[in-house]
Amino acid sequence: MKLKDIQILNEKETRAGFGEGIHELAKENENVVVLTADLAGSFKLGPYIKDFPNRFIQCGIAEANMIGIAAGLTIGGKIPYTTTFANFSTGRVYDQIRQSVAYSDKNVKICASHAGLTLGEDGATHQILEDIGLMKMLPGMTVVVPCDFNQTKAATKAIADLHGPVYLRFGRPKWPNFTKEDGSDFVIGKAQKMSEGTDISIFACGHMVWKAIEAGKILEEKGISVELINIHTIKPLDEAAIIASLSKTKCAVTVEEHNIIGGLGDAVAQVAARHCPVPIEYIGTNDTFGESGKPNELLAKYGLDTPFIVAAAEKAMGRK
Repeated sequence: MKLKDIQILNEKETRAGFGEGIHELAKENENVVVLTADLAGSFKLGPYIKDFPNRFIQCGIAEANMIGIAAGLTIGGKIPYTTTFANFSTGRVYDQIRQSVAYSDKNVKICASHAGLTLGEDGATHQILEDIGLMKMLPGMTVVVPCDFNQTKAATKAIADLHGPVYLRFGRPKWPNFTKEDGSDFVIGKAQKMSEGTDISIFACGHMVWKAIEAGKILEEKGISVELINIHTIKPLDEAAIIASLSKTKCAVTVEEHNIIGGLGDAVAQVAARHCPVPIEYIGTNDTFGESGKPNELLAKYGLDTPFIVAAAEKAMGRK
């Protein structure tokens, strides 16, 4: 497939994909329980709460307690999904996650909205840019970063069948929705190839997959053959897909709404260093916090917008 053939179906919040997915999942699996730290509205949980009030726990603004309750629920065979902003899902409760969930291999699904710069006007205190790194370092933790509404919905349902702790990361704003509506193009741990190419590999996750598609279309118009891969599962990482792509293109760009320290870029670079060292350029925040502003303006200010991806790809190709 060429990137020019990928079209926007509509624009929806990825967090709404979670809300729809968890509602459908609960109809199929009676062990699913949702906990929230006073953010039912932000996670679009209205239909779920209406239909499954006895499988919903409002924990209030007490995120550490929410993680502890979730860990306890797993002992009785429940599949708890915790919901709060990404910053409070990870940074605020890292000790509880490490000790009560990861170390104990509890079947808790930590679902985090409002991640990255696109949280926007809520500002730097809420725009966590370190969470992927924090969570992927925990032994046994699966880390999933879907790219749009459809994929978030599919991931929400898929992680219920995966035993063990999971971190599911998504966002706040309306965003282009372009993957398959039935979610059939999403498999945990298997990278999604958006286009075949031979000149440059672009590895992206989350909201930045669409920005990478936009950049790839520009590069294709310049006659550059782009292989774009959606790395929606950061851990376990699809190393085979990365190696196969780098073996063809001999250079890469990684694109993430996260600090370049500890995120997707580091994960890809480790694979490249061990198996096929190539020039790699990194798109992400560079060891900095964010600030308050409109989502797309922040992406542009911090170097995460389409033109920066195009420039990084051309720079990587020039380093072959």
